[in-house]
Amino acid sequence: MARDQFQTLTEPMFFILLALDQVRNGADITSWVAEITKGRIKLAPGTLYALLAQFLENDLIIKVEMDKKGKYYTLTDEGRKLLTDEVERLRLLVSNYDNYFNK
Repeated sequence: MARDQFQTLTEPMFFILLALDQVRNGADITSWVAEITKGRIKLAPGTLYALLAQFLENDLIIKVEMDKKGKYYTLTDEGRKLLTDEVERLRLLVSNYDNYFNK
């Protein structure tokens, strides 16, 4: 199940899924991630397309169309749930830090 394989997300995984809240192709994803992270995360094509394939295989995203600019993807409900769960996990980490370390 996707839940086990994606129990925690790497930053590239997180930002690719975040980018796919809107329909985007590979080039759009890459430029959006670079923009939102101010260049901190640069998705190499091999990384991007390997992750997209894993996400497709696990029904986290779907292909919605294809044209001369490439294939376009968007989140499924399962992908949106995984992303939401990851945000909650990260919030819990920050909360633990604030409560126990930053006193």
